[in-house]
Amino acid sequence: MFKKWVAVVLSVLSTMTLLSACTKQNDISSGVGNKDFPVTIGEVTIHSEPTGAAVLSPNVADVILALGYEITLKAKSADCTQSDLEALPNVTADDAGKIKEAGANVVFTDTKLTEKQQKAMQDNGITVLTLSPATSRADLARLYSEVGAALKGAVTGYEKGQTIASGIWETIDDITREIPKSKTAVTGVYLYDAMGHAATGDTIAGSLVSAAGMQNVAESAENNEFSIDELLLANPQYIFCAKGVKEALLASEQLKQLDAVKSNRVYEMDPSMMKLQGEQIINAVSFMAGTVYPQLNQSTSSVAPSSSTASSSSAASSAATSSAAASSSGSASSAASSSSAGMNLNQTLKIGMQNDDVLTMQNRLLELGYMFVKPSGLFAEGTQQAVKDFQYLNGLPATGIADPVTLQKMFSDSAVKRTN
Repeated sequence: MFKKWVAVVLSVLSTMTLLSACTKQNDISSGVGNKDFPVTIGEVTIHSEPTGAAVLSPNVADVILALGYEITLKAKSADCTQSDLEALPNVTADDAGKIKEAGANVVFTDTKLTEKQQKAMQDNGITVLTLSPATSRADLARLYSEVGAALKGAVTGYEKGQTIASGIWETIDDITREIPKSKTAVTGVYLYDAMGHAATGDTIAGSLVSAAGMQNVAESAENNEFSIDELLLANPQYIFCAKGVKEALLASEQLKQLDAVKSNRVYEMDPSMMKLQGEQIINAVSFMAGTVYPQLNQSTSSVAPSSSTASSSSAASSAATSSAAASSSGSASSAASSSSAGMNLNQTLKIGMQNDDVLTMQNRLLELGYMFVKPSGLFAEGTQQAVKDFQYLNGLPATGIADPVTLQKMFSDSAVKRTN
């Protein structure tokens, strides 16, 4: 009898081990999976591709947009204010029934739901995925891969997440490489408020200050804590900040003595540029670098911003204003290269499109040194990255969308070739 019980126990343990191995087989914490679904992300397993998703986090929404997976979204929270998501209905964590009716069976959030909210989601067949913002350059790949894998699987989505996250940093690195070398360090800081909070060196936001060619005076601080005394002692040459902070600096008898304040080198930015972790982080570096180093904009008629305020859309082009580049020359289309082969340069080409004009554009990008994938006529991720790189090095907002301004510049004789 004892031997039979031992055999039963060993059999159960063997089965549990096998089941454990199966459930962890596609756990992306250890890397790409061996098939798309099921996929395990943290403690959550998604068994099949979601029918739709709801996003309750502006940061995750921004990542979904950067991945090009917004078509899967069926609902969003009111604080997801991205223009591409305006048509989606607003929901909250209390709206499990409404989320289900919208067609979503996966919810993204960065805040843990209450037990009541979690149970309501479960009762409606909705899987909740709580994803924390990225804390470092390497961690951005984690966030993108988790979002990608949740929507498209442990292979397809995971790999795309890795690719897009890598592409974002490659674009930022391109900006950094263009910054003029100097023997004297330029000091700067990003302030969240005038009460002791800044982008410190242990955060992605802090790394963006450094990527923009400044010595971040809050580099050695942690957790976005940077006291007024530390700020006064560091006395940065440039201050970038959230909207409303400049007024607070000027109202403070202490802080208005800072060199940056006295020299009017305080520049307000849309706070989402330093908070959201989609393509906004590229816009943030572009804006700060173009402000500190106006020579980066020499190909345009407008260099550093004339005021200390920048909106999300203008901030993306502050480093190099695309409309100024096109209108000041007035000859972009007239100087079109013969390689356009009669192509309509007043259209817009973007990811997902497939036609002969995309192929013509790809061949032009290949000629200019930007394409690293074979031209096929399909506007996919590789082409999107090539367009972004072209846009940045040619003084245009790095959107990855080939609008008429981009196409006219691309096929003009003044298009800047990539040399590295």
